[in-house]
Amino acid sequence: MLTFVGLGLYDERSITVEGRDALRSADCAFAEFYTSRLVGTSVEALEAHHGVDIEVRDRAGVERNPAPILDAAESRDAVFLTAGDAMISTTHVDLRLRAIDRGIDTRVVHGVTAQSAASGLTGLQNYRFGKAVTLPFPRAHGGDGVPASVVDSVEANRERGLHTLVYLDIKVDDGRGADAGETFMTADVAAELLAEEWPARLGVAVARAGSPDPVVVADRLSALADRDFGDPLHLLVLPGDVHHVEADALRTLAGAPADLLPER
Repeated sequence: MLTFVGLGLYDERSITVEGRDALRSADCAFAEFYTSRLVGTSVEALEAHHGVDIEVRDRAGVERNPAPILDAAESRDAVFLTAGDAMISTTHVDLRLRAIDRGIDTRVVHGVTAQSAASGLTGLQNYRFGKAVTLPFPRAHGGDGVPASVVDSVEANRERGLHTLVYLDIKVDDGRGADAGETFMTADVAAELLAEEWPARLGVAVARAGSPDPVVVADRLSALADRDFGDPLHLLVLPGDVHHVEADALRTLAGAPADLLPER
C-alpha cells in the first residue's frame, strides 16, 4: 500500500488527523520538499513529533528513481509525504500511476492547499479564480522580468473577470531540509516584477498562510513592492472583477485602498 499524505501548510501540526494516523501506523515514510516545504518546522521535528523516521527524496529520487518507494510499498505499508496537498503536483500523480501499474494499492489523504488558504484569507471566492501561475526568478527562465506565458495567463484571466493566484518561486537544495542554499521569492520581489507590467493594478500579498500569524495586504503592485512581508512562504493574488462582498473583505481583511475597489 502506498498512501499519499498532504502535510498542510506550515508545521508538524498542520497535518489532518487522518493523515497523522496514516503516518504513525505506516511501516516506512518517504517525503519530498522540492515542490514546496513547511517553513515552520524541519524534518527532524516532523520525525520527533510523529515518532517516525522519514526518508527525504530529492527530485531525481522521486521522478527518475522511484523504485525504492515502490519496492517498499509493494511489500509494506508506505506513506509519501508532501507539503500542502498530496496530489497538487504532477510529480505525485505520476508516482501514483506508477504504483498502480505495479499492482500496488494507493490511497490519498488530502491536506490544506495554498489556493484554498489564499481564498479564505483574502475573502476572494474560490470559484472565481482562473488559471494559477508560477512566477520564476528571472535567472530561472533565462530572461528578464515576467515570462510571456505568465503575462498571457494573467491577461486571459482578467479578460474573463477571474482572479489569478501567483505562486512564487522556491529554490531548495535537495537533502534533509537544511536552510543553506534555500531561496524563497518574497511578495515584494514578485510585486516589483509584476509592476513592470501592471504598476497600478491591485494585488494582494499573503504571507505565512496556515501559520499563527498570517499577513494579508492589498495595494497597488508598485506599493506592495516597497513593503516587507516577513518570513516565507509568500504568494500573490491578482484580483479580477471584484464582487461587492469580496470588496468588503479586501477592505476589512487586507486594508485595500478604497480607490482600487468598486464603490458600495
